[in-house]
Amino acid sequence: MELIERLDHAAFLVDVAARAAFEWLRAGVIFNPTRREMRSDPYPFYRELRERDPVHRSYPAAGWVLTRYDDIQRILGDRSFSSDERNWSRYRRMRRRNRVAGLPDMYEAKLMSMLRVDPPSHTRLRGLVSQAFTPRAVERMRPRIDAWVDALIAAARPRGEMELVREFAAPLPVAIIAEMLGVPVEDREQFRLWSDETVRALGDSTPDDRRRAFAGMRELRAYLAGAVEQRRSEPRDDLLSRMVAAEQEGDRLDTDELFATCVLLLVAGNETTTNLIANGLIGLLRNREQLEILRAEPERIPAAVEELLRWDSPVQLTSRLVLQPSELRGFAFRPGQQLVLVLGAGNRDPERFADPDQLDVTRADVRPLSFGHGLHYCLGAQLARMEAAAAFEALVTRLPNLRLGGGEIPWGDNTVLRGPRAVPLRWDA
Repeated sequence: MELIERLDHAAFLVDVAARAAFEWLRAGVIFNPTRREMRSDPYPFYRELRERDPVHRSYPAAGWVLTRYDDIQRILGDRSFSSDERNWSRYRRMRRRNRVAGLPDMYEAKLMSMLRVDPPSHTRLRGLVSQAFTPRAVERMRPRIDAWVDALIAAARPRGEMELVREFAAPLPVAIIAEMLGVPVEDREQFRLWSDETVRALGDSTPDDRRRAFAGMRELRAYLAGAVEQRRSEPRDDLLSRMVAAEQEGDRLDTDELFATCVLLLVAGNETTTNLIANGLIGLLRNREQLEILRAEPERIPAAVEELLRWDSPVQLTSRLVLQPSELRGFAFRPGQQLVLVLGAGNRDPERFADPDQLDVTRADVRPLSFGHGLHYCLGAQLARMEAAAAFEALVTRLPNLRLGGGEIPWGDNTVLRGPRAVPLRWDA
């Protein structure tokens, strides 16, 4: 089986390389998010792609790549394009390759969240989950967010140094979503590890990445199955109990749907917020005049979060599938084709943002694409903004002479989620 898997993958790479050569001859640029230089700073390449070939046929990305703000926003807001991967022309091939590798089909295994389904299934799931994950429920977490931020800062401040990701940006969001779900304190580290494993299935993941992700999902599913049964017999004042109880016209979430939703909330509540805090602080420390504005006027921080989201988006891309013949900028899309929407490129589009490569925390009317747009707009956007604002206020105002600790920052290798593996910080203790 391993030999078959390797031969299949080798044939696939040869095919992609040959087609990419023709792509280069046509456009003079190739979209390949796995390139090493795309990890540390993808934005110069995004600019080149946006200028030369904004509707770019990419064989490495297996679809059309869109990089302009208006185009991306239009597709995200158009319900005639699908989020369901079963509508992709390559879906059967992908499922066959997964089967050869001993991996389950996400839809057949009922592991796919509402993020990857269309109406009416999406409408039903979002309606039920929204009854539990309400703006009021999120707002109730504000004192707990402040308490966690205070505790993390207090633990690090006397030392005069900290590794931002491990000691602050990662523990904060996972603690908050775990607390909302009602996960006991003693289980939260394991909860974070499951989250870290789950995101391995995103982007250009290898078969080994996907095996590890599904193994983590199985363990998390077993844990949550017990928690769901507990909440059904003994409801508590937590998000999991409210999702178990949520009802709409006699309909409720079943156990598989509860699990898929919890995984979505965990990944969205952990990885993206961690990257928002880390990417944003790197941006501020490399543009110190912007940091000083926020230090002098911390009331600007909630609005500045939108600019930090725009400037270095924690989610770099998403995709949609073509359901019916359509056209954009003179290019014809056929049913079954994939559209790769590069949110990070759209957020730097000069047709939408003046001087887009400049970080400007006083910028007005930002409206980044980072949380999506339309039907699948991020359910946890309010929570992420609240956590990020509290985090930036503490980091900027409570750590005197805050600075990067030196050395090259190692960036993660996920093509969907952008964030550093580690950010050493120092300040005057």
